[in-house]
Amino acid sequence: MLNETRRALGQRVNKLPVKLLAKTGIHPNVITIAGLLASFIVAWLLATGHLFLGGFLVILSGAFDLLDGALARSTGRVSKFGSILDSTLDRFSEAALLIGLMAFYLQNYETKEHPFQIVLLIGITLVGSILTSYIRARAEAAGLKCEVGIFTRPERVVLLSIGLIFSSIYSDMLLIVLWIMAVLSNIIAMQRLYHVRHQ
Repeated sequence: MLNETRRALGQRVNKLPVKLLAKTGIHPNVITIAGLLASFIVAWLLATGHLFLGGFLVILSGAFDLLDGALARSTGRVSKFGSILDSTLDRFSEAALLIGLMAFYLQNYETKEHPFQIVLLIGITLVGSILTSYIRARAEAAGLKCEVGIFTRPERVVLLSIGLIFSSIYSDMLLIVLWIMAVLSNIIAMQRLYHVRHQ
């Protein structure tokens, strides 16, 4: 139910941009790679302390993830390699953002608020997000469906963006958001493992 709602919402948002991109003839894999490059730029902004601007651009860089698959489907360019490339670079993109944020807190460590907690939570979130994708990939390779979960990459991207933007207003906002991300990203990994076991 949730996945269907998420997919329907994504299709509505993507409709016009995908039409425009389809007219240009650009290959979906180019959009995928552009998304990775955008994430690297945002990661650099986070590492250099531009959290407020980075918060807005996190959403923008995440939008590439919605466009590449939709463009591939609308232009008949769906391929197994494209799917693997998309999934792989999504992991790189998410890891880059979290590592960029971690780098910021590791610089001048003693001057930051809650640096140890934040660095630890970023690490736990990174593990949870990678496991979530890994379990799904392994399950699908075994011929099982594994799309369950209420806290997948789109939700993590939106929540991280909120934490970054509002951290300038309320200093503990990012800490709260990272706690939520660390806990839920690992819960969904275990939820998917349970779902696979149930099947």
